Amino acid sequence: MSKLLTEKVALVTGAGSGIGREAALLYAKNGAHVIVSDMNEAGGLETVDKIKAVGGDARFIKADVSSPEENERLVAKTLEAYKVLDIACNNAGIGGESNPVGDMSIEGWKKVIDINLNGVFYGMHYQIPAMLTQGKGAIVNIASILGQVGFMNSSAYVAAKHGVVGLTKNAAMEYSAKGIRVNSIGPGFIKTPLLNQLDEATMNMLVSLHPIGRLGESKEVAELIVWLSSDKASFVTGSYYAIDGGYLSQ
Repeated sequence: MSKLLTEKVALVTGAGSGIGREAALLYAKNGAHVIVSDMNEAGGLETVDKIKAVGGDARFIKADVSSPEENERLVAKTLEAYKVLDIACNNAGIGGESNPVGDMSIEGWKKVIDINLNGVFYGMHYQIPAMLTQGKGAIVNIASILGQVGFMNSSAYVAAKHGVVGLTKNAAMEYSAKGIRVNSIGPGFIKTPLLNQLDEATMNMLVSLHPIGRLGESKEVAELIVWLSSDKASFVTGSYYAIDGGYLSQ
C-alpha cells in the first residue's frame, strides 16, 4: 500500500506524549520525515526512538511554544535539517488552572493563553513563510470540543481553544489560494497524560459525557490529523473537525 506522506517533512509540537506522539508516529509510518518537538526532552526523545523502531526518520528539537523566538528557531532548525517544511501540527497545550472566572489567577490565565493560543499563532507565524517559499503546505491546529462550547472552571482553556478555531479560519482565508491549507480539529476527552491526575469518579463522569460511551484514543485523533495533512484532503481548508464520540451532538 502506498504511503500518504512519502518524503514529506512534518513538524509536530507537544510530540513527547499523547496525541502529539501518536501523530508523529503515524506521520512517520506514512513516509514523512518528522521533527519531534516538546518541552519534555525525555518524552520527545522517546517518541523519536519509537519512530526509528518502526523504520521511520525523526529528530528531536526542544522548544517552548509560548516563546516567539523558540518557534522561529524551531522552523529554522527544521529547514536546516530538511530544507523544506511541508506539514505542521500545532498540538502543544496544557489543561491549566481550574477555577471560575472571578477566582482564576492572572498568572494561570496568561500561562494557558500563552501556550494554547499564542503558541499556535507564533507557530504559524514562522511556519507559513517557510511554506510560501515552496508554494504549498498543510497545517493542522489542535483545538478541542471546548473550541465550540464552554466547560465549568476552564475559562482560559475554553477561550484559548475558541481562539485557535478562529485563528485557523482566518489563516485559511489568507493563505489557501497560495497553496497552504489550514484546518483545526476538536478532540473530545482523550486518554492522554493530561487526564492522569483525575480520580476514578471524575474519569467516569467524563466518559458519561460522550454518547459513544468511552473516551477517545490518541491513535484515533492521529488518523484524522494525518488525513488532513495529506493530499487526500486537498479541497479541505478553513474547517473544524470534531472527533469527540458525539459530545457536541448533544
